[in-house]
Amino acid sequence: MSSKKLTVADLIAQKDQLKNKKQRTQPLFVESLDSEIVIREPDPAVAIEAVEMAQDPEKSSLADAYVVYHTVVEPNLKDGELQKAYGCAEPTDIVKYIFRPGEITAISGHALQLAGYGSGVRKINQDLKN
Repeated sequence: MSSKKLTVADLIAQKDQLKNKKQRTQPLFVESLDSEIVIREPDPAVAIEAVEMAQDPEKSSLADAYVVYHTVVEPNLKDGELQKAYGCAEPTDIVKYIFRPGEITAISGHALQLAGYGSGVRKINQDLKN
């Protein structure tokens, strides 16, 4: 697979598109709920906070739920009525009440991929020439 080299001219031509890009969204099917949800790519601050949480032994188990809470846009997990109905002590508690542990990890992974974390960039293999 060949790729073209990105040039300054390319970046200038794409300026408006790159400066005004919208957060991407993606529907996901959640088997345990037999329903579809919609996620959006996380804000950079959310992604950074999640990485910091993941590296802290006391908070590492909360990182994926944090990402899910901030990236699921349909249904709105931040809805006050929803939070109250489930008796959430912390806003992110709603995530563990609604989704199974493996689903939380998967949803978080999909959201981070939308923002380019772990995908979107790959190494180009170059043949060694003698």
